Amino acid sequence: MSSAMDLVNAATAEIETLSVDAAKAAVDVGDALFIDLRDIRELNREGRIAGAVHVPRGLLEFWIDPTSPYHKPELSTDKKLIFFCAAGWRSALATKTVKDMGHTNVAHMEGGFGAWRDAEGEIIAPKDKV
Repeated sequence: MSSAMDLVNAATAEIETLSVDAAKAAVDVGDALFIDLRDIRELNREGRIAGAVHVPRGLLEFWIDPTSPYHKPELSTDKKLIFFCAAGWRSALATKTVKDMGHTNVAHMEGGFGAWRDAEGEIIAPKDKV
């Protein structure tokens, strides 16, 4: 049986991984869009990255598929979709899944929201912490 980390490591070997600085630069120039895969409870507890589109990990495949009745139009873009989660594990798996679905302009942000926070990236505080 494979462990969860075996799956993450296998996914990471097949996807593009961007540093926080590279991901931020791509978004800042308008070439990319951040996709936040974290659970709503994480967003409410930790805050958000400005401009990131929230796509709960459990709904990603349905929201990104243009043939799905649950498709979200904001995910149909020519911009690179840069996925992130809390630490980069779920986003590695999600990026691999989306790549397997045929999307080629995708990457994930190494270290996720934790790395963003540690790099002192701008965070929109949760409403109860403002």
